Amino acid sequence: MGKKLDKTYEPKSVESRLYDFWQKNGYFHAEPDKSKKPYTIVMPPPNITGQLHMGHALDNTLQDILTRFRRMQGYCTLWLPGTDHASIATEAKIVAAMAEEGVTKDDLGREGFLERAWEWKKVYGGRITEQLRKMGSSCDWSRERFTMDEGCNKAVKAAFIKLYQKGLIYRGNRLVNWCPQCGTSLSDAEVEHEDKNGKYWYFKYPAACPTEDFDGIIVATSRPETMFSDEA
Repeated sequence: MGKKLDKTYEPKSVESRLYDFWQKNGYFHAEPDKSKKPYTIVMPPPNITGQLHMGHALDNTLQDILTRFRRMQGYCTLWLPGTDHASIATEAKIVAAMAEEGVTKDDLGREGFLERAWEWKKVYGGRITEQLRKMGSSCDWSRERFTMDEGCNKAVKAAFIKLYQKGLIYRGNRLVNWCPQCGTSLSDAEVEHEDKNGKYWYFKYPAACPTEDFDGIIVATSRPETMFSDEA
């Protein structure tokens, strides 16, 4: 009799073995080939703040489908994997983890904190790439990048310098989201807005020359601390 099939599909016994086989045989590796049309996807790098979620799973599945489809069509196909340092969000995660140990950034100093940050990247960056492999992502792992790599740093600087020279980047006065704990500004994407019931204050500024119809100006505000600037 032949081998008895399991009643249910056991991915552990199949998927890891197949993925290792694909990688060892270089099925995802891409080399420039002028005889073929090029097709490249640069993976939007997941932040190393923890692990992948369902949004990442969907996004990377769609990229994998496109990559495999073009590869089967005979294109010179590259799906470039990588991870993002996401400095402010990652710093918050590291600081929170350190707080559980009773350690602060001031205790470690700049160099000590950077060491902790690279340790975090090693753990969580590796976890993310392992998750991508478990999903069967057909990336060329020999070209994996991290946004703090020297090459990526140079590319970002070159791009920003060009944009600045074209007048597309400039310094301006803007309202920003400020984090008093991190001591830095935050993008809108890093802020979770929360509506709260507040209070309203009314200030009446008397007119210098009051009349029957007008004896002053009433200012309503939810920020009474602006009273002095209102008066000015």
